[in-house]
Parts: sequence; C-alpha cells; structure tokens
Amino acid sequence: MPDLNKIKTNLKARMEELGVRVDQIEHDLREPHSQDWGENATESEGDQVLEGLEEAGLVEINQIRAALTRIKNDTYGICSGCGETIPEARLIALPYATSCVKCAK
Repeated sequence: MPDLNKIKTNLKARMEELGVRVDQIEHDLREPHSQDWGENATESEGDQVLEGLEEAGLVEINQIRAALTRIKNDTYGICSGCGETIPEARLIALPYATSCVKCAK
C-alpha cells in the first residue's frame, strides 16, 4: 500500500489547483461578449470549451473528495467491484481509482 499521507497531501494539492482553475474559468465565462457578431460566435465556441473544462475539473474534484473520504474511512485502495486490493501502481497512476483494473474493464 502506498504512503497514505503522501497521497492525501497530493490529492489536496491537486484539488486546490483544480479549484483555482475552475474559479478562473468561472470568471472568464462571466466576461461580457463582444458586440461584433463574428467575434461573438467565436467567443461562444470558446465558452463551450471552457464549460467542458470546468465540468471535467468539477468531476475530478468530486473524485478527489471521495478518495479523501475513503482514506479517512480506511477503505482507500479497496476495489468497489470485487473487494480486492487495488494494485499500488494503479493508485499511483490514478489516486482516486475506485476499482482494480479487472473490474474497471
């Protein structure tokens, strides 16, 4: 099992980084659009991309919160599908993984 304190520290740092990014996206989305029709269309397309990035950030934040809860409840690293231990290499690659590779397929 990997060092849980290190994982917890890394997860919290990543969550803070994502929070800053999501806040910046929110700020950017609140900016008024240009009155020029062509520029407005381009800005609207950019907003769609930003909304996708924001959604992905929020999903990852929720996954991190769930992982931190599993650490707190001593269930971190246990596959939600089969109940076996999730391999350390998978947890290092995806620290908020909820299933082993076999169950993830």
